[in-house]
Amino acid sequence: MSLSYWLSSPVTTFGNRQTPVLNLAGHCNPSTGGCKSLSTDIHACQAKGIKVLLSLGGGIGSYTLSSPSDAQNVAQYLWNNYLGGTSKDRPFGSAVLDGIDLDIELGGTSYYDVLAKNLSSYSSKGRKVYISAAPQCPYPDQHLGQALSTGLFNYVWVQFYNNPPCQYRSGDITKLINSWNTWTGKVKATKIFMGLPANSTAAGSGYIPPITLKNQVLPRVKKSSKYGGIMLWNRYFDVLNKYSDQVKSVVA
Repeated sequence: MSLSYWLSSPVTTFGNRQTPVLNLAGHCNPSTGGCKSLSTDIHACQAKGIKVLLSLGGGIGSYTLSSPSDAQNVAQYLWNNYLGGTSKDRPFGSAVLDGIDLDIELGGTSYYDVLAKNLSSYSSKGRKVYISAAPQCPYPDQHLGQALSTGLFNYVWVQFYNNPPCQYRSGDITKLINSWNTWTGKVKATKIFMGLPANSTAAGSGYIPPITLKNQVLPRVKKSSKYGGIMLWNRYFDVLNKYSDQVKSVVA
């Protein structure tokens, strides 16, 4: 499968005057500079046209935005340490990431629109800052609804799983397609991706058998001009199930 976007593991602590903390799940230790070696891999991906974004949030962690100035400070920190800024202590060394992804599932719901606006403002400094989001499929998303209304997001990977009202269920694609049509019709984003579990054990519910995705779902969702592809959770489960190998011929 052609990989166009890669999201690094999330910053799981930020906001409310906390110094953002990068969590790479044991692959390297950013506090000792151990993640700078990843700069070679990041450069290699970017040389192939793959956009590399840093994800904020996730299902665990300690994060929230307490005020507009807090959101501005977080944006400034991300710019200086991961994007085009000039901090001396950059966790990924010389690598300059392409943008920021918001996977907000915890904490408060305010000021993410301010964060998006501040991140977007850095695009004027000669390098585009891509902004993406990974909302849950109930519309509007509890945490990101206001941010998405800004129209500043380039990519939105909607999580169509663990949410029975808007996901695939036992051979029935009705709720899934209705939700997809809502997202593509109402969200001002360049491209919208269908987020799915790559294995029946990758999520509590919402798994779509590859044959069903190919024959029933994709022919419907690809009619939208905003269709960008699919997002799989996650690479570990994809390797086990070879899901992407089974559907790659019809995703594009």
